[in-house]
Amino acid sequence: MLQEAAFTEAKAKAKSISGAELMLEALEKENVEVIFGYPGGAVLPIYDKIYDSKILHVLPRHEQGGIHAAEGYARISGKPGVVIATSGPGATNVVTGLTDAMMDSLPLVVFTGQVATGVIGTDAFQEADILGITTPITKYNYQVRNIEDIPRIVKEAFYIASSGRPGPVVIDIPKDIAATITDTPAEQEMDLPGYQPTVEPNYLQIRKLTEAISRAKKPVLLAGAGILHAKASGLLKEYAEQQQLPVVHTLLGLGGFPAEHPLFLGLAGMHGCYTANMALYECDLLVNIGARFDDRLTGNLQHFAPNAMIAHVDIDPAEIGKNIPTQIPVVADAGEALSQLVKQNGKQPEHSEWMERLDGWKKEYPYFYDEEAPSLKPQKVMELLYKKTNGEAIVVTDVGQHQMWAAQYYKFSNADRWVTSGGLGTMGFGLPASIGAQLADPSACVIAVVGDGGFQMSTQELAVIKELNLPIKIAVFNNMALGMVRQWQEIFYDSRYSHSKIPVQPSFVKLADAYDIKGYVINNNEEAEKILDEVLNNNEPVLLDFRIEPNENVYPMIAPGKGIHEMVGVKK
Repeated sequence: MLQEAAFTEAKAKAKSISGAELMLEALEKENVEVIFGYPGGAVLPIYDKIYDSKILHVLPRHEQGGIHAAEGYARISGKPGVVIATSGPGATNVVTGLTDAMMDSLPLVVFTGQVATGVIGTDAFQEADILGITTPITKYNYQVRNIEDIPRIVKEAFYIASSGRPGPVVIDIPKDIAATITDTPAEQEMDLPGYQPTVEPNYLQIRKLTEAISRAKKPVLLAGAGILHAKASGLLKEYAEQQQLPVVHTLLGLGGFPAEHPLFLGLAGMHGCYTANMALYECDLLVNIGARFDDRLTGNLQHFAPNAMIAHVDIDPAEIGKNIPTQIPVVADAGEALSQLVKQNGKQPEHSEWMERLDGWKKEYPYFYDEEAPSLKPQKVMELLYKKTNGEAIVVTDVGQHQMWAAQYYKFSNADRWVTSGGLGTMGFGLPASIGAQLADPSACVIAVVGDGGFQMSTQELAVIKELNLPIKIAVFNNMALGMVRQWQEIFYDSRYSHSKIPVQPSFVKLADAYDIKGYVINNNEEAEKILDEVLNNNEPVLLDFRIEPNENVYPMIAPGKGIHEMVGVKK
């Protein structure tokens, strides 16, 4: 009788709680600051509880905008971006963002609503097999079938998303599970026996790499986004200076090493600079830390570092040897590996001739454009943005020519100031991603550099910028075309501009005005100087319609199938 009374008393004291409340409590335990979400039928039980939640909820005007905003937030904050989308079309609208985050190693936790468990598999209204759809494009995914599993699943999802190689995790929650009321479940431990990321490097491999560097005559450090994810930019600088190693960056790695540092060679790859690309081509030791040897970096694999020993430090063992044969593999967190390399304090390589040659290339083959042209040059606009912000802005780009000009001409000297879509190359990314970046660092000057094509894929997110009064400066590089497509058609398709010109488009200033956002049309250098001085320090959003030279191309360029040394558009 005593046991029965105790059980009755304990049950009476137990807190009744819904699946939606369990989910939000779990998010609070993960110190989530902001949710990017769009309500719909299958997530109404969750949204009813969000009504009373202390977590900031941001309503994008399209689910794809929401997940790109979460990517921008994750990239700047280093914390997982959180997204909620309803079932069916809501869930499928985040697929592009999931793929983008997967390719660029960005931590996301995405909650998708699902139809009630009793009708899953019946083609119920707004049902989509989001687990089947997202399995190839997520780090992991779950479908909640037991309400008591919600706290454990959320905890695991955040751990998986942010540990090892970061990436997106999906949690699919059926509507009835979210609405069900239960007693507060007992706390469950994480259960991930098959997930054990290797963080610490193998000592013998670090020794082997140290010895290889000491023997090298033409060494190069290739630094990728893994440096930034590991918060290891300080260690990279310390190690490069200790060993006097020249540093080359991937597109996503920009900011991991100071651009003005004498050891920095520049951006490598399809639109990288001459010095960086030639350094990769002629080196005898290439040390890749946190990059994945993608095709836009390497060009034709037969001509990539053909005479070099390859060392590859990466937390994802699947990347090592995947594209480039590797003689010194090091599976580890970039920061841990660099820390061990610094401690080794190996003998500096004897490479003075190599360093002199690199310095000569930097002086002889810089980026260039016609600075005397009467038209507004996009390179000049980027130089002005760099100058007027002292190189301290967070630069968020869309995808296309403007993205490459930003990478070439904005000299990033600090980590976590650069947000762009790399692996997937997602148009429409820039504007919503700038929202997430600004929320991650409210005091920063955030500049969204977008093309007129990609901007028109996400203009509805201007409403969010105005609603939250985010002081984002939107720089539209307007050339009345899909610029990179037009460039390729000019070079490779005999100037047959098949649907790459955009002869009819809205007045972007009037569009901004419709959202009660100030806008300016800028036609020349004088206007650019004057208006940038006027608006960059304003604590309000502004749209700048830069009418750039419509036929300007991005150079240098490596054509498809060519080697990294076979650049066109290099300064004569």
